[in-house]
Amino acid sequence: MRPSPIQTSVLDTILTRQIVIAWAGERGDREEPDCQRLGWWKTDLVSEFGGRDLFAELLPQTWAWAMVQAVREAARRIDARRRAQGHDPDQMITMFSLGFELDERLDERLRDLKGSGRTPTEALPGLRALLPADWSEDEALLAEWRPQDFTDWIVEHGSIEHVNEPAGRRLRGAPPEDPGLLTARLVAALAPVASPDYPMPHYRRTTG
Repeated sequence: MRPSPIQTSVLDTILTRQIVIAWAGERGDREEPDCQRLGWWKTDLVSEFGGRDLFAELLPQTWAWAMVQAVREAARRIDARRRAQGHDPDQMITMFSLGFELDERLDERLRDLKGSGRTPTEALPGLRALLPADWSEDEALLAEWRPQDFTDWIVEHGSIEHVNEPAGRRLRGAPPEDPGLLTARLVAALAPVASPDYPMPHYRRTTG
């Protein structure tokens, strides 16, 4: 039996979660303390004088989406590097490696949204959870870093038990089949946000 198709709203929710984590995980602007974030990946792609200047010059119509795609890719690469350091990495399910079919659907959905003519915060309103209300749509993704807002956002996804392993935080039990619930639990396992390194919450497809 083929799995049920994934609703577009679920794909949008997962993309929102990935983008928020990718944004929060950036190093940010070294010269602006208010814009320095967690530093899980050493990038400064979503900032006024970092990625914006470059992408706005190269892609004046879609620069905001280009920033989103670039920071998401940075997060995926670090995630892949961390998985490669673990035992049997192909059995790990992480926020940026959810399985071939779902990963493909997410990439396709992101391409569709990019071509929709809407800004990221218009297409994915959940991104506004960490953005100040008085910023314009063009500047919304350049919000200053507010750690407590990110922590509050994580807590909204519930709590989940995990075990600390060299590769990251392994969630107990079998991964949920529902992709919305699966990614909500992966977000929840980011708490506490204390590690200077990406904690890589993950499930294993085979549990012992």
